[in-house]
Amino acid sequence: MKPLALAPATFAVLSLAACGKPAAPPAQPSVLVTTQPARQGNAPYEVTVYGSAMPATDALRTLTLQQPAQVRTIAVTPGAPVRAGQRLIDFVLSASAVAAYRQAEAALRLAKAQQLHANQLLAQQLATKDQVAQADAAVNTAQAALTALAQQGAGSSAGGLTAPFDGFVVAIPVAAGDLVQPGAPLITVARRSGLVVTAGFEPVDAQRLRTGQPASVLDLSGGQSLPGTVLRVATALNPKTRLIDGDIKVPAAVIPGDAFRVTVTVGQVQGWLAPHRAVLNDTQGDYVFQVSGARAVRVPVTVVSTSGDTDVLQGGLDASRPLVVDGAFQLQPGALVRTAVHS
Repeated sequence: MKPLALAPATFAVLSLAACGKPAAPPAQPSVLVTTQPARQGNAPYEVTVYGSAMPATDALRTLTLQQPAQVRTIAVTPGAPVRAGQRLIDFVLSASAVAAYRQAEAALRLAKAQQLHANQLLAQQLATKDQVAQADAAVNTAQAALTALAQQGAGSSAGGLTAPFDGFVVAIPVAAGDLVQPGAPLITVARRSGLVVTAGFEPVDAQRLRTGQPASVLDLSGGQSLPGTVLRVATALNPKTRLIDGDIKVPAAVIPGDAFRVTVTVGQVQGWLAPHRAVLNDTQGDYVFQVSGARAVRVPVTVVSTSGDTDVLQGGLDASRPLVVDGAFQLQPGALVRTAVHS
């Protein structure tokens, strides 16, 4: 019978066992990581939301008529640019409005005739000064009524509405041929320079907003980030979005309706400062790794703010242990690490 052949490695193990020396366990692989000191500090507390460009409330003007009328023609469309004094809508007054003005003219003529007659009677000592005073008062009343109707546009049976300033048309809620009542909105225009970015904020974040706070505004259609400031903060929820509207003023001209990402600095926050790539997340939440000796230690954290590439963390970090920056995603708790200091 042929003797059993043994591999050299097996023979070496058997030889060590025969000598009473156990075989050495295989070396545990280590992970190369970069670290930086764990440090605390302050960072801007920023809120990021999304919104669109629209006119500020004080940049809007809605044009109306103070007399019943019929819209004859509309010379512009929503979104169209307009110049101050440009004709926007032509109209004709209703028959009742024209008749009211004519009646006021007739009343003034009658009052003046009675005033003249009273003065003539007074000169003949056939009327008293009180009667003349009453005639004068009647003239003043009739004149005031006619002036009021003229100021309301009733002096002419036809007319038009013109742009009060350079801007653009926001809305036209009427159509040619519509009969409109006094005070009904006919057209809304906005100043071109009065555009702001309106964004919706969660109520908890809106409580931190103050006029004048700095903001960064990025056009989602492309372009560079623009500096801005908080111009207005609403005091009630927007019924459509259930958020608090905030207006952000930007120095450059923007396109109405364009979408933007808005980041507002609402204060300062204190905590552990860590690069964003150092923070990991799984089903248990956010966490980082620190190095104790040559081993990785998992530390649960809460991200309370993010500013640029820096996260502000709350958690039980140890200031004496380096924070793993690069290579953290390869680690498991207790893993052996080789460290290089992060520059």
